[in-house]
Amino acid sequence: MIHRPLVLLRNAGMPCLLALGTLLLGSCYARSDRGAVIVSAIGGAPTLADAAVEPMNFPSRVLRDATAQGLVRFDATGQIEPGLAERWTVIDDGMSYIFRLRESEWGDGHAVDAGEVVKAIDRQLVRGSRNPAAPFLTAVEDTVEMTPEVIQIHLKRPRPDLLKLFAQPEMAIVRTRRPAGTGPFRIIRRSAHGVTLRPAFDPARLDAEEIAEPGPEQNINLIGERASRALARFVSRQSDLVLGGSYIDWPLVPLAGIAAANIRVDPAAGLFGIGIARRTGFLADAANRAALAEAIDRNAIVAAYAPGWAAAEQILPDQLDSASAAVQPSWQSLSAGERHVAARGQVALWRKTHPGPVNLTLAMPSGPGATILYGFVAAAWRSIGVEVRRVPQGTDADLRIIDAVAPYDSARWYLATACAPCSDAAQTLLEAARDATTLNERARLIADADLALSNDVPVIVIARPLRWSLVALRLHAWQPNSRAWHPLNHLRTGN
Repeated sequence: MIHRPLVLLRNAGMPCLLALGTLLLGSCYARSDRGAVIVSAIGGAPTLADAAVEPMNFPSRVLRDATAQGLVRFDATGQIEPGLAERWTVIDDGMSYIFRLRESEWGDGHAVDAGEVVKAIDRQLVRGSRNPAAPFLTAVEDTVEMTPEVIQIHLKRPRPDLLKLFAQPEMAIVRTRRPAGTGPFRIIRRSAHGVTLRPAFDPARLDAEEIAEPGPEQNINLIGERASRALARFVSRQSDLVLGGSYIDWPLVPLAGIAAANIRVDPAAGLFGIGIARRTGFLADAANRAALAEAIDRNAIVAAYAPGWAAAEQILPDQLDSASAAVQPSWQSLSAGERHVAARGQVALWRKTHPGPVNLTLAMPSGPGATILYGFVAAAWRSIGVEVRRVPQGTDADLRIIDAVAPYDSARWYLATACAPCSDAAQTLLEAARDATTLNERARLIADADLALSNDVPVIVIARPLRWSLVALRLHAWQPNSRAWHPLNHLRTGN
C-alpha cells in the first residue's frame, strides 16, 4: 500500500499542502443559499475557445456549455434535453433529422435564425476542423435551412447516437464575430482566472414573473484553477462546487478532510489506461504488449484511490452496439500469479534474441494521482524485466495515458479511442464500421474490430475514468451521471 501523505509531500508542492492542512474541517458543507454560486473548474482560465481551431481545456468547455447551446444539450442526469431546438423529428429510417428552433436571441438582442445555426454547424464539421466531435460525425451529409425556424440534417448512414454528439459543448452554436452564444447564461464580468455569469433573457419565457431581473443567487462565478487551490477554496467555504476532478488529483481529497456528503463520484463511462504510442523495438510485438498488460495489478491500483473504483481489463465495458459480447483478453482467466509468470517468460523470450535491457518511456501528466499510478506500473513492469521512465505529458514517448469519458454509448468510440495507433487490419474494420450503410452491418464490423483490437493490444486497460466533484448541499439538483457532465443551469432547483 502506498502511503499517500509521503507521496503528496514529494509531488504536490508544499505550499498547497500546507494550505490544505490548515483547513482540515471535516464537517459537512452546507453554505447559506445566498449570493452567487461559486464554481471551481479544474484546469486553466476559461475562455470562449473556438472548438474548430483549438482544443478546449475543461473550464472552457464548462464556460462554452454555460453561455452557448447546441440544438440539444445534456440535463443534470446526462440525458438529452432541448437546446436551441424546441423539438425534433427523425424520418427516413433514421437518415434525416428535422429540428424546429425555439425563439432565442444572441447577447446583443438579435434573434437567432436557422441560417446562422447551419453555418455554425458546418464550420465545426468542415474538413480540417479540430473539433473532437467531428471524427464521429462523418455521417452528416449536409445541414439545410428549410425555413428561418427549421433546419434539416441529412445523413449518409443511420446514426442513432447523433443527439448525444450534438449535445457536446464543442457543438454549441457560437457566432465567430464577438464570440457569443444564446445562453443559458451571459458573461457580465471577467477576471484573470474566471468569469461572472448571469442568467440570459429567454424570449420564449413570456411570463412576467419568470423574466424578472434575476437575483444574485442565480449568478455563477466560474473560476479555472488547479485542484489544490480549488480544494482549499471549497474547504474554506469560499466556493460551492468543484468540477473536473480526476485520478490525477484525487489523493488531495482525503488529505483535505472533506465530509463524505460533499464528495461525489460519477459512474463515468469511458476508457482509462495506457496507450501504445510507438510500435518499435519491444513494443512492435503484440505478445510483448500483452505481457505489459498481464503484469499490472489493477485491483491494487484502484484500491489506492477512491472506494468503489472498479478495475477493468477489456476495451468495451459492455456489448453496446456490437453484434457480439465484448471480447476479453486471452489472459483474463489466469490468476495473478499465473499472469506474472507468463509476462516474465515473454520478456525473457524477447531478450534471448534481443540482448540488453528493455527501456520504455511513459508520458504522464503531473499530479499526485499520476505519481501513484506510475509507482504501481513501474514496479509491476520492473518485476518482469522492463524498466519504464516517466516523462511529461505531451512528450514524444513510447506509451501515453488514455483518460477519456465516452461522449456517447457506442462500441466504436471505445475501439477508435484505443486504436491510436493499431494494426492495419483493425483500422480497416473500424473505418468499414464507420461507413456501414445499415446498423446490422455496422454491428458486425464493430464485433470484428473488437476481436482484432484484442489480439493487437493497442491499449492496456486499467479501469473506467475516475471523475469526482465536491458539492455544497445548497446545490441539491446536482446528480451523478455516466457522462460526468454537470451543466451550470442544473445545479439548483428552479434554474
